[in-house]
Amino acid sequence: MNQNEVMKRYFKEFGISMGIYVVAVIVSTTILNNFEFPQFAQIIITLIPVIPTIFVVISILRGLRESDELQQRIQLQAVTFSAITTGLITFSYGFLENIGFPPFPTIWVLPIMFFLWGISLGYFWKTYS
Repeated sequence: MNQNEVMKRYFKEFGISMGIYVVAVIVSTTILNNFEFPQFAQIIITLIPVIPTIFVVISILRGLRESDELQQRIQLQAVTFSAITTGLITFSYGFLENIGFPPFPTIWVLPIMFFLWGISLGYFWKTYS
């Protein structure tokens, strides 16, 4: 499979998974906001959007595994930068919480990582062009 075919398959799998994720978030929050459930049911309904997120991760891993060596190297550098920078940001904010800053909502950790991954991907891609 050439790199174009890999990317085409990746974008298809990623796009479908993200679309299902968006629907799952909307449906689960709508259900939770409009109906009463016992706490156990609330936990299950709240975690429904995690299921399509697992498929997002699978599509990312499959796309990386099937990519050529250059793409894998670029992705490794971008993911490494993203993980380290996200860790540094959240670690630093933890100290700021000690002086009265509001608690950091952990739900933002993964979006920050993905955002930084995307930004750094552009940078690392340019360094090899």
